[in-house]
Amino acid sequence: MEALTRAVPFSAACWAPVDPASRLITGGMKSDGIGDDHDEDWIFHEYEGPDRFNFQTLADRPGGVSTALTETGGDLARSERFTDLYQRHWGDISDEVRIELRAGGTTWGYLALFRDGRCSAFTPAEQEYLSGVRATLAVGLRAGMLVSSAVELLPARDGPVVLVVDAAGEIVQASIGAVEGMAELGGAPIGRGRLPFGLRTLVAAARQFTLGRYPVPPRMRMRDRSGRWMVAHASPLLSCAGIGTDVVITLEEARPPEIVPLVVAAFGLTSREQAVLALVLRGVDTAEMTHTLHLSGYTVQDHLKSIFTKSGVRSRRELIAKVFYDQYAPRLAAGAALAPSGWFAE
Repeated sequence: MEALTRAVPFSAACWAPVDPASRLITGGMKSDGIGDDHDEDWIFHEYEGPDRFNFQTLADRPGGVSTALTETGGDLARSERFTDLYQRHWGDISDEVRIELRAGGTTWGYLALFRDGRCSAFTPAEQEYLSGVRATLAVGLRAGMLVSSAVELLPARDGPVVLVVDAAGEIVQASIGAVEGMAELGGAPIGRGRLPFGLRTLVAAARQFTLGRYPVPPRMRMRDRSGRWMVAHASPLLSCAGIGTDVVITLEEARPPEIVPLVVAAFGLTSREQAVLALVLRGVDTAEMTHTLHLSGYTVQDHLKSIFTKSGVRSRRELIAKVFYDQYAPRLAAGAALAPSGWFAE
């Protein structure tokens, strides 16, 4: 951030990592006076409000950068996000530039930079510069997804956490284990506060799905405080008459098929390296790889070395563990048995 503000000065910033599959925002990190007190309003304007300029609109634009002044034709009063949120709670913000952080054809997050009334608008030259460095920022954000200490060996749950959220965003029903589930995601105790950021995003997207504005029932993968990957689903809860405002959320520990593609994508491999990795994960030796991929043994070894470097391992065995077992190894080492659900028992 210090390096970036020397090139493109700004008064505040917000990072927003996403699940690359759904591009739904899983959390946020803010700086310089923009806090978490109004996250509920921010999520509303991002997913349910009338503003057409949101992070989702950047996803497929050439360059992946735009500003609020550009999108409103120079009249920020046309943006309810600015009038009802930014200027109401965070002072005289004069412009916002939003950047889609994309690398390897995949969106890993978004970045918003703000200027206050003392500064001019973000210039076309500054936007071009931000477009040029967005892949570098994306690679950093992508790498951060794989950085973790050893996953804590926590007791296994008997089943998924299920929550029912009403139109006001309050939890009105919860399954056994929901209290622990919310705590592990950094949320407030049930009945004492709002949902964790990522789950609030899911609820908003589920309501858009009800209105036909979101193509599929939303889901996302995220890490909890212990380092475990979790997967959450949200769906409108309708009556027999087909109406309703409640949303049901299901949260459970992610299984390998849900995490392996995410981990592999985060390595930033070339298409040929991905083909080699697929064979490694199937237990294919080098000789068979050369035959299957029509490559020389030296070329296969070069690809393997590159894969090891990008994934931070030194052998095939470590690579397989990195992809499959980072969050499952502690249970395997502890000799955990399988529960009737087919998952690890305590």
